[in-house]
Amino acid sequence: MKVAVLGTRGFPDVQGGIESHCENLYPCLSGKGCEVTVYTRKPYVDVTRDNYQGVKLVPLSCLKNKFLESFLHTFLGIFIAKKNSPDILHIHGIGPSLAVPVARLLGLKVVVTNHGPDYKRKKWGKLAKLILVLGEYLGSRFANGIICISESIGDGIREKYGRHAVIVPNGVPMARFSEGSDIIKKYGLTKGKYILTVGRIVPEKGFHDLIEAFNNIDDRKLVIVGRADHPDRYSIGLREKAEKNKNIVLTGLLTGEPLRQLYSHAGLFVLPSYYEGLSMVLLEAMSYGLSCITSDISANKNVGLDDDRLFKTGDVQAMAAKIKQFIEDPIQYEDKKAQVSMIAKEYNWGKIANMTLDVYNKVINT
Repeated sequence: MKVAVLGTRGFPDVQGGIESHCENLYPCLSGKGCEVTVYTRKPYVDVTRDNYQGVKLVPLSCLKNKFLESFLHTFLGIFIAKKNSPDILHIHGIGPSLAVPVARLLGLKVVVTNHGPDYKRKKWGKLAKLILVLGEYLGSRFANGIICISESIGDGIREKYGRHAVIVPNGVPMARFSEGSDIIKKYGLTKGKYILTVGRIVPEKGFHDLIEAFNNIDDRKLVIVGRADHPDRYSIGLREKAEKNKNIVLTGLLTGEPLRQLYSHAGLFVLPSYYEGLSMVLLEAMSYGLSCITSDISANKNVGLDDDRLFKTGDVQAMAAKIKQFIEDPIQYEDKKAQVSMIAKEYNWGKIANMTLDVYNKVINT
């Protein structure tokens, strides 16, 4: 089966939930006999790399512009993909889904994965939000098959557009614990004595709230891993806030062994998001058996955490209270073991690849 993929910046080691999703999913599908070609975006990837774990990578030129790059890259990619006659064109995200009708007119069978209603992100203005709503509509209306990464997203698609969506969640590789300490030492950290968060530096991640909450915490450090794709007023302002507290560490983007070290030795993981589809960094933290607390958005309520580990979204005082509570009450061994086991069972990439392949086969055969 030939599969062409659009909607991701690319991989490996490119920041983003969709990027991480694709980096893990498509090597699994390649191992199951699919011939996968991913059309990546040149500004974000190593253009000399043409293969990743059996997946063909084809970098395409695009503007590095948060408003236009996804739209233009997807339209270009559809015409290039058409030349290779794929059995399935798989498009990720509602922005790229604007191009679904064009792909259908060209005779392609299209599967879209809805990673969430991106128009709820704080970074978008009114026009951009309207365009994203249109993308969601066109993808839901014209795609041959629809995948959603959570039940809540799937329910929304059914209610708004009358289409059935198959729920295929994000997955997470099993944790690879690190005994290394060079990154811990580099940032002046003590094992078990720092708070960790990971994500793109954008308003909806709520890192500004976390910094404000952390300013009330003593005897710990806060490590924020991630960067802004497009430096702007928010990311600059966040850095200025962080620099006022010597116990806050901004690492920028980290992957591989450095990130494994930080996950392996953190005392607490905090996700203060205002918006998520299904947070892969939360799943990763849980796979390491970390004590986790999160904002109470619907996506974070559906991953198996106790209600006591949720705080009201945007409530800085509530977040600070939860941080203090779980610093003083660390996760117990049996709870950690159960959490790791649940993640391994429910969010396994092999299982998710099989679910995705079932969707492909149904689309091809209808």
